[in-house]
Amino acid sequence: MFELRLLAPEEKIEIVSDALEALDALSVSVEDADAQTEAEQALFGEPGMPPPSAGWQRSRVIALFPDEAAARDAGEVLSAQDFFEGCELVGIADVPEQDWVRLTQSQFAPVDITPEFWIVPTWHEPPAAAQKVIRLDPGLAFGTGTHPTTRMCLRWIARQGSLAGQRVLDYGCGSGILAIGAAKFGATDIDAVDIDDAAVESTRLNAEANGVGLRAGLPDAARGSYQVVLANILATPLKVLAPLLCQHVAPGGALVLAGILDRQAQELKDAYAPHLQLEVSDSEDGWILMTARR
Repeated sequence: MFELRLLAPEEKIEIVSDALEALDALSVSVEDADAQTEAEQALFGEPGMPPPSAGWQRSRVIALFPDEAAARDAGEVLSAQDFFEGCELVGIADVPEQDWVRLTQSQFAPVDITPEFWIVPTWHEPPAAAQKVIRLDPGLAFGTGTHPTTRMCLRWIARQGSLAGQRVLDYGCGSGILAIGAAKFGATDIDAVDIDDAAVESTRLNAEANGVGLRAGLPDAARGSYQVVLANILATPLKVLAPLLCQHVAPGGALVLAGILDRQAQELKDAYAPHLQLEVSDSEDGWILMTARR
């Protein structure tokens, strides 16, 4: 395989990328051409906030082609177009063959939640100290244990010691990792719900791979009250969902919310004040975990 490398200003990225796809590129990637220099530009804003800009001022565009002739032909066709003005053809390079599966797997190592509780990809052996293990591979749905919000929720579950006999709701389940974590600590009556069909399917498959029982479905599958209600989403939807989530919390039950930035704590307290009194119970890397008891 061969790479065709280009430089393009922000306003030309979309048309150049579309043209490369029309020229049968196997893939097209866009990077900040000034990354790791003083001119590096942050593109993405904080969760729930709009990005500071739609693209980088100068981007490196890399298009992958099956052979050198195809890459060279694509470069010549692009260079002849009026819209290519302001862009630059950098060159063509051979891409060495690699074991892409092994390379991808090497980027994901076991994640410790507590010294005894770990999330371990299927291609790794669990650490010797692990007494409880969730087997989970990166997939289409959010929640592999690497993000602080997921780790804080799982830490909260671990700190309860046991959820035996408790009914648990994982609202916005993603990969199902929180529901599976609850099952690992003894919960046997678990509903995991999400608006995304792919997340529901991912949760079912991950539960099966971990040998735990739960019910995965769309949000209307959440019914009645639960001793534990977990929701790792983002602050804005959590505020909208306040009445719904709180009505699912049983007397004496716990509400556990994540996906919240430090600065959003008071917003969440205010949104939930008519229903439950939220408090910050954990924090990591600018994210917080908020909990309440009915």
